[in-house]
Amino acid sequence: MKKTMLATALAGLMMMPLALQAKTFKWASQGDILTLDPHAQNEGMTIAASSYVYEPLVAYDKDFNLEPALATSWELIEPTRLRLKLRENVKFHDGAPFTAEDVIFSIGRAMAPTSHFKAYANGIEKVEKVDDLTVDIITDKPNPVLLRQLTNLFIMNKAWSEANNATQPQDFSANQETYSARNTNGTGPYKLVSREIDIRTVFDENENWWNKADKVGNVTRIEYSPIKQNATRTAALLSGEIDFVLDPPAQDLQRLKQQAKVLEGNEYRTIYLGLDQKSPELKYSSVKGKNPFADPRVREALYLGIDTEAIKKAVMRGSSLPTGTMVAPQVHGWTQELAKRLPHDPEKAKALLQEAGYGPNELDFTLDCPNNRYINDEAICQAIVGMWARIGVKASLNTMPRATYFPKVQSYDSSAYMFGWGVPTFDALYTLQSLLHSKGEGADGSFNFGNYSNPEVDELIEIVKVETDEAKRDAAIHKALEIHAQEFGHIPLHDQVIPWAMRKNIDVIHRADNRLTAEWVTVN
Repeated sequence: MKKTMLATALAGLMMMPLALQAKTFKWASQGDILTLDPHAQNEGMTIAASSYVYEPLVAYDKDFNLEPALATSWELIEPTRLRLKLRENVKFHDGAPFTAEDVIFSIGRAMAPTSHFKAYANGIEKVEKVDDLTVDIITDKPNPVLLRQLTNLFIMNKAWSEANNATQPQDFSANQETYSARNTNGTGPYKLVSREIDIRTVFDENENWWNKADKVGNVTRIEYSPIKQNATRTAALLSGEIDFVLDPPAQDLQRLKQQAKVLEGNEYRTIYLGLDQKSPELKYSSVKGKNPFADPRVREALYLGIDTEAIKKAVMRGSSLPTGTMVAPQVHGWTQELAKRLPHDPEKAKALLQEAGYGPNELDFTLDCPNNRYINDEAICQAIVGMWARIGVKASLNTMPRATYFPKVQSYDSSAYMFGWGVPTFDALYTLQSLLHSKGEGADGSFNFGNYSNPEVDELIEIVKVETDEAKRDAAIHKALEIHAQEFGHIPLHDQVIPWAMRKNIDVIHRADNRLTAEWVTVN
């Protein structure tokens, strides 16, 4: 009898559809998840990890069209009042019901001083409860991109946050340790199992996820491991130790295409350099009594001294799109004309430096750069330092892991730095407000660590925030980007082209935001 029952059970298991079988998915990239607090650090890899556990009110489908998530519907009942109906019978991982109180709490938390998600709450004045499953979001003025902002505002459980002293986001820039940085309680498709910083983070399927019946993939366990060394990541993939690499080294792509599987696509992220333009003198320079970067001639010289086509060919192995603007082609507001980059011109760069009062090797400073965040980030910075040397600029390269790098730059402790900026809203306002606007309240200038400032640009951005006439709004976007480019407020380098590498038995949906959506992954 027992043998018959066992045989029947085994036969049933063998007949189980592949998508219903438990599947572990192991993946890696060069740096670790920075924090598990969903409002602490606005960084792509970290947001991806948050999305396994936490959910927004509104989400993107695979084509980046808006679709319901924790909100089932929405209606603009007044120009500044958006009413959202919340999903019924949704539970947090600890079993608590999802209600309007959690939405009010979470959006308020994302607006807190220590939050790096203020750009997603731009224009929100308050959130009001209509009933347990209905909320109104009230904005100070009409907001043409509010729904797209909501796609990255993750909802936490108010009671859990209060019980664990986690009502405020972790202050990541100050290296603060909080309960919410290492523990989670969301409504999403996966639950956190364990967190070993710089070693491994494990998630298991949420059996009670409200959307489990429509889950596309079959992954029931996610194991993420940071692997810094390029060669080691490639070897781990080819040996079967891991299933997927988010950032395969450019130099290994041909081999990976032959022995594994590679998907490629343009990312909405622009890689650029920021320069401290506000300090009376640079902290990391021997030039005293003045700030060289306050002079637009110096900024232009540094721009002209960089050969982005050479970087594309020698460093990126073709996987970059040199650009002259701060937004990528997928972003509303981008134009071909704005993206046209001024040609590399070392002789003009030398003349501009001389005109600004800097002879050969008289301008020196430190360039800060991550070594495990962007594709070939350290190699790009090394190439730039060499190019600047040829125009008579002495730049010292200072590289470090992203966990150290971001707090340093976000504390304004840098004279020159490399950064990458993606646009989750797919609208230029996200870039204009965060990077180009003068430092102000909320999201204004929240990532403008070089303190670029122009009152006319600020006025144009204020128009972009509220203008509902698309032609007028686009004109303001284009003018703001044009002025910024003329002043060399930042130095755009290129838009990333992102390859994903995986074992041949792995199916994923490639995304322009470089976010691996685990519930869309199938292990065959």
